[in-house]
Amino acid sequence: MSVSKKIQRIAVLTSGGDAPGMNAALRAVVLAADHYGIEVIAFRHGYQGLLDNEYLTMKPKDVLHVLQYSGTIIKSARCQRFKEESAATEAAANLEALNIDALVIIGGDGSFRGADHLANHWQGQIIGVPGTIDNDLYGTDATIGYATAVTIAMDALDKIRDTADAMDRVFIVEVMGREAGFIGLGSATAAGAERVVLPELQKDKPLTVSALVKHIQRVKEIRGEGSYVMVLSEHQWPGGAVALAEQLDAEYDLPCRPCLLGHIQRGGPPAPADRILASELGVHAIELILQGKHRVMAGMRANQCVDVPLRDTWEKKNPLASNLLRIQHEIFNPVKKNPRMNTQ
Repeated sequence: MSVSKKIQRIAVLTSGGDAPGMNAALRAVVLAADHYGIEVIAFRHGYQGLLDNEYLTMKPKDVLHVLQYSGTIIKSARCQRFKEESAATEAAANLEALNIDALVIIGGDGSFRGADHLANHWQGQIIGVPGTIDNDLYGTDATIGYATAVTIAMDALDKIRDTADAMDRVFIVEVMGREAGFIGLGSATAAGAERVVLPELQKDKPLTVSALVKHIQRVKEIRGEGSYVMVLSEHQWPGGAVALAEQLDAEYDLPCRPCLLGHIQRGGPPAPADRILASELGVHAIELILQGKHRVMAGMRANQCVDVPLRDTWEKKNPLASNLLRIQHEIFNPVKKNPRMNTQ
């Protein structure tokens, strides 16, 4: 492996919303750096910790047995002040004072925007590692935390289906993903939901209460009495699942129960897929530094490690899987007719 310059000391931080597998990524960064003879320090509480110079040295012993833990042992935070020029220059000065050669940032698009902002004021290398349950970063097939979030949502939907079946009840289950419907689509398909409302679909054909009631009634006509479960991505209805359920009950005399999964989607042991992805991308981040890469994200495409320009990760759109969307909305939709003609 060619090395552009001698890398002696790097820093790492986790930023923005926590995602299951962040600890696995941190572990991989520390172990890979140790393998290549590089010292690691970690800033606690993300960019806020970078501004406050809140750091600690990380050794392999500090990341033993953290694979199974969600959250992040070096903490995370949101830091609005980091958008300012003065904050970036202050952060750069802190990095220079600590003789940091490169910085690894584990987070989502907001964290990567902060990284790109910092790069305008600091001469060290910056590498991003995609840690977000939203799976909305362009250039990688999956982000760390997404697989776990879908698993948690699916498990909740399975349990809700049990009580919905028992009472022939309508349930609206609200999941995370205000701007990207990956969790909604994945969990709805995995759990067999009758309907899913996603931000990508709302732009072209927004949900209306009358259309939803018509769909519920049509499903009952076809299947008979039974349960009906709809997955709703957050912020896709004023007041969310609670307000929509109340409206169905009050205006259409249709008993409906809301369920908000909220932040449980970020908790619990990371799924194997997230632990493995985090391990690969954490090591890849260190090896990208050794290759002299800068302002890129360590990603995974077709089971191959790649590097993606940081700005591409949020400036380009990561689309939903079109075939999965077709299957959920057409093939698995109880009221859709088979378009093929019977020629026999």
